[in-house]
Amino acid sequence: MTAAAAAPPRLRLDRWELAGAFADVGVLVPIAVALIVQNGLSPTAALLPAGLLYVTAAAIYRLPIPVQPLKAFGAIAIAQGLGVDEIAAGALLMGAIFLALGGSGLVDLAARAFPRPLVRGIQLTVGLLFLKIAWGLVTSPPAAFDTYGLSRGWLVALGAAVFAGLALRRRLPVPLLLVVVAALVAAVAVEGPVELGPSALALPSLDGATLWAAFTVLVLPQLPLTFANSCLAPADAARTYFGSAAAARVRPGRLAATLGGANLLAGGLGGMPVCHGAGGLTAHVGFGARTGAAPLAIGLVLIALALGLGAGLGALLAAFPLPILAGLLAGAGVLHIGLLRDLPPGPQLAFAVALGIVGFAVHLAVALAAGLAVWWGVRAARALRAH
Repeated sequence: MTAAAAAPPRLRLDRWELAGAFADVGVLVPIAVALIVQNGLSPTAALLPAGLLYVTAAAIYRLPIPVQPLKAFGAIAIAQGLGVDEIAAGALLMGAIFLALGGSGLVDLAARAFPRPLVRGIQLTVGLLFLKIAWGLVTSPPAAFDTYGLSRGWLVALGAAVFAGLALRRRLPVPLLLVVVAALVAAVAVEGPVELGPSALALPSLDGATLWAAFTVLVLPQLPLTFANSCLAPADAARTYFGSAAAARVRPGRLAATLGGANLLAGGLGGMPVCHGAGGLTAHVGFGARTGAAPLAIGLVLIALALGLGAGLGALLAAFPLPILAGLLAGAGVLHIGLLRDLPPGPQLAFAVALGIVGFAVHLAVALAAGLAVWWGVRAARALRAH
């Protein structure tokens, strides 16, 4: 998948771009459904910022740069049953922080302190987390989803079949076929006519207490993860897949700025906070996407769904078959773990693997701090011995 290029490829729309475009729904749909059903987000507000950020990414980067929900942020909000106001406040704070960091150049400056083995360790953690989430979707299905009366065994078996079927992706646009099947199943499963038009939007009500609660509960745990996995790791993965010249636009600071702007919009609408998760880039590329046509396609679909079906979208998304979500997510996880291949056997690979395991078993922020301390501590000790 590594290929040097003189410039970003021209947009092209074919079955492979469409297959890659929808390869990352395994991350987007579960979190969106939970925030809509359990936390009360408007479906239109949840999907519209994601769709607009996808279209913006297509225009700016000209590569299949992903858009995903903020995962730690979303998980905490769902687990604690936070309301629209707290989620909106957190999105506004994330937006302001990353827009300022990206525009100031600080993110690009800080990125120089993160060597490739450390970034690969971050990507390993994300790949392992994708596998864990995929397993949880079929073994402990979220209450918001329709399981169609299938037992755990059947859900696991069907998820495994979807995952195995992804091996055919080089000959067939498997993710696209799966998403079409899932959409048809969801449309048939929903009882009664689906309400058309956007869902109601309401401006969030914010005060000092709400902003402080959002900052301490939602923003602080998410900040290091977003910096690592939505700024550093996607820029590195884009260079790996497309070459430094073609991926020159995909800089950590620019990624911070685009996700920052999208979160200001999400917060203003009371919607779902978003980011550029590196695992999504691997999913898009691994399943066929090579240009900005993929994010443009899924972005336009999300915008159309938000505005045309927002009022009935909660029921449709909850009917999306879990085995398909789990299979796509597991496939993306395995592909993301495969980024370790470009590290030579030896200390660098061992460092990345150890870092990834710590991030998965403990917390990515802990792994980041420990990894930076070890890497630069060893470098400093060698420099002292050399003198």
